[in-house]
Amino acid sequence: MAAAVADVSFDLPAGGCLLIVGPSGSGKSTLARAIAGLVPGAIAGRLDGQLVVGGCLAGRDPQAQVARQVGIVFQDPESQLVMERVEDEVAFGLESLGWPARAMRTRVPEALAELGLAGFEHRRTARLSGGEQQRLAIAGALAAAPGILVLDEPTANLDADGTRELATRLADMRAARSTTIVLVEHRADLVWPLADLVLALGSDGRPIALGAPGAVLERDAALLAAAGIWLPDSFVPGSGAAASPGQRHAGLAAGRPLVEVRGVGFAWDRTQPVLRALDLELGAGDRVAMLGPNGIGKSTLGRIVSGLLRPTAGSVRLAGSDPARLPARELARLVGYVFQDPERQFVAATVRAEMEAGLDESGRAGVAEVAATLGLPLEVFGERSPYTLSGGEQRRLSLAPALARRPSLLVLDEPTYGQDRHGYDRLLDVFRARLGSGTAILVATHDPRLVADLGARPFVMGATTNGAVVA
Repeated sequence: MAAAVADVSFDLPAGGCLLIVGPSGSGKSTLARAIAGLVPGAIAGRLDGQLVVGGCLAGRDPQAQVARQVGIVFQDPESQLVMERVEDEVAFGLESLGWPARAMRTRVPEALAELGLAGFEHRRTARLSGGEQQRLAIAGALAAAPGILVLDEPTANLDADGTRELATRLADMRAARSTTIVLVEHRADLVWPLADLVLALGSDGRPIALGAPGAVLERDAALLAAAGIWLPDSFVPGSGAAASPGQRHAGLAAGRPLVEVRGVGFAWDRTQPVLRALDLELGAGDRVAMLGPNGIGKSTLGRIVSGLLRPTAGSVRLAGSDPARLPARELARLVGYVFQDPERQFVAATVRAEMEAGLDESGRAGVAEVAATLGLPLEVFGERSPYTLSGGEQRRLSLAPALARRPSLLVLDEPTYGQDRHGYDRLLDVFRARLGSGTAILVATHDPRLVADLGARPFVMGATTNGAVVA
């Protein structure tokens, strides 16, 4: 079996910041988890060579000894949340480290406030948005002020304010040299200025560059770009002209919109509305980007339009029908919904079976082409488990069933997170091709690059005391 990561050697002094970059599937997350003391041990595997973390030898010394020194935030924040209530989630980590109850009662609300979650103490973790879950995971990792902090795609689901706040927090840590930081992140303009050392992994998990950020860019920028690694914008060629915002598919006669949202509201609890009085239309070939801060209801609106939730006020029509009342087969023909967390929608044991799930014979015939377009050729990935793929590969796999069905509407929740440059370009090509054939796209995103490259019409959602409204 091929190694996930191989031939990696580096020294990171206390208080330094290591940035790990590489294409999807290059082993970045595996290396991050090994540094956190989880591989081998909590995650099965074989560790060759020596990995010394805070004076502990990973794989030899007790895992708990390594874990006491390291805080980690996984690429998928939901996967590391274990408690039902927000305050209990942060307290759980502190209690595991032996903090006294009085100190925890003080530190938990402080840690939440530092990540913009003041007042969230009694909320259910499962009801948080993806961005709020990411904030909570970061709060839990930072609460105990660990000597080593490992962050795997920490900004993937954060809004613009959350991203800026985290970058400022990391910059302050680096300046104080109070915490050693290991960072896996695709947002190059944000993280390259934070790094003392950059380790670039190739698609085979072996290093292709190592050194100070400026030296790596000067010496290896072309090599890294060819591997699909995002670089600061000054080193990346332009992506070309974007389509016109809100442009509809030429040649389709004007008529009833494909999607009609009228006065839609939604609440799990009547005292805390998630959405209120929203209006939206999409026609064939339209592209609309739902924008706004974490927790404002973008994912909820996407699920309502897709028929997965019923609004508690107002109405939704998809091709003239209430999507929540359509038979499953008819709904799948009209709309393909892609969750923010790819693993939530996996239903099969292999990549091939996942792509073919629910398809008829004609649909299955096109799966190989869709797989190749997404950079997941079946001859390589077909018999692998979806759960063994990298985060970026899982994201592309989650799109495959919807693309294979060729629905009239694609509803996409953060479709580009975790993507290297090649993966992003593949997705952009697919989206543009579907738009050109008349498919409409409704996307929830914090990625301004995607909004610009799609030429999407912004649908900006802002907060009021009564829920979300369009600003």
